[in-house]
Amino acid sequence: MSSDQIWILAAFVFYLLVMLSIGILYFRRTKNTEDYFLGGRKLGGWVAALSAQASDMSGWLLMGLPGAIYAFGTGQIWIAVGLAVGTLLNWVFVSSRLRRYTLKAGNSLTLPSYFENRFRDKTKILRVASSIFIMVFFLVYTASGFSAGAKLFSSVFGIDYTVALTIGVLVILAYTFLGGFMAVCVTDFIQGMMMLLALLTVPIFALSFLGGWGNMTDALSGSNVNVASFLNPMVDGTGAIGPVSIISQLGWALGYFGMPHILVRFMAIRSHSEVKKSRVIAMVWVALSLGAACMVGVIGRAYLPTVLQGSDTENVFIQMILQLFTKDLALPFIGGIFLCGILAAVMSTADSQLLVTASSISEDIYKGVVAKNASEKSRLLVSRITVAVVAVIAFLVALDPQSSVMGLVSNAWAGFGAAFGPVIILSLFWRRSNGAGAIAGMISGGLTVIIWDYLPLVSGQTLGTVTGFYSLVVGFAVGLLVMIAVSLVTKKPEQGILDEFDQVKNMKHLGEEETISAK
Repeated sequence: MSSDQIWILAAFVFYLLVMLSIGILYFRRTKNTEDYFLGGRKLGGWVAALSAQASDMSGWLLMGLPGAIYAFGTGQIWIAVGLAVGTLLNWVFVSSRLRRYTLKAGNSLTLPSYFENRFRDKTKILRVASSIFIMVFFLVYTASGFSAGAKLFSSVFGIDYTVALTIGVLVILAYTFLGGFMAVCVTDFIQGMMMLLALLTVPIFALSFLGGWGNMTDALSGSNVNVASFLNPMVDGTGAIGPVSIISQLGWALGYFGMPHILVRFMAIRSHSEVKKSRVIAMVWVALSLGAACMVGVIGRAYLPTVLQGSDTENVFIQMILQLFTKDLALPFIGGIFLCGILAAVMSTADSQLLVTASSISEDIYKGVVAKNASEKSRLLVSRITVAVVAVIAFLVALDPQSSVMGLVSNAWAGFGAAFGPVIILSLFWRRSNGAGAIAGMISGGLTVIIWDYLPLVSGQTLGTVTGFYSLVVGFAVGLLVMIAVSLVTKKPEQGILDEFDQVKNMKHLGEEETISAK
């Protein structure tokens, strides 16, 4: 191992020890399942905002998006635009009302329990169906995070992919297993700050070494790209971008309405005033980080001496940091800290996904269906066991070193957005929506994504491959229309449900007394 790698390793060890210390600290403070899953609903504005966005963006922000732009040009920025729009809409329209509704609807700790309480579903179908979708899609999503972390360790230290994958999984598993929601949120806050610092600093330094924007475009010419096409947002690697491609990329915005690991942050915020603060912080963070990630892809293509190929394009940010801090500046420990920003992106999403999956199994399957009188101690134990089991399965899914971070995230994002997005929106804003509609909408939306992306229905190809249309857009539309149609042709919600809806709608915010009484 070289001296540079030793300094970088020292930075990694320091960072990982801090994360584990936070897990141990909150392990001692976790007394019950509400602490473990929602931190007792005591999340402050800064922590809520940055933990929500850090858990949202994942390794995709620092690897998938820059890699796509590096490979195909700025025609890939439409995904970033869609995500920015989706973030804004989610914080403005969903965050506050979802927080209020989950308190009023039986102090719901998870999305499946909220769905069941909101629609008074005595059949348990909503709870079980949503829990199954969470398990299936989060396995894929968590695997994407593990894969990104393994690629980071493997690229930096030259170690075997499987060994790197094992190291990353063990660390994430440890502090999530111990500390639960607050450990995850506090670590995500730190990780969100590190991600933003790395994204803002590295492209600026790299651009300065290139000698400014003019010299950068000259360097692009030498990297086997047509500069005019590469910098044209209406062109990608295969030519002019058509409306299907733009709609599909902008359609990523729809995914936000169904992301359990983001929505659970809204449920846990301390007060209405903290929601408003979080909204502003989150939007500033998203605008800066997405813009900087796009610049990493553009500047990286000009800055790196060797053109990356295939799945290695997703390592562009890693290679920029190594080039900048081990060769141009000779500050390997600082480079290690910035590389920890990429590790932070990976960890901040994987830990949240593990926790949401654990909450779904413990609260919605174990307590909700199997053992309704389960004690707090047994539910906490089931939660921690679930974290470990899901991590092992996701580890197995991520074992393929050629797996694409972008592809895995895209599939999971579509699944959640289509299955849960329409149900969340209509449950919060449409008085006439009912349980039958929610069940039909959720199942039809989720199955549409699975059919669209995985079944080779046309000459051995999937519908997604043949049409080029992102499954999220199709699945979301199907789920929304089916839920509306089924709600209209089935029985109107009972008066108690309508009264509860009106109370939440007419309430500007929940005061402390209402918060306590709702519990």
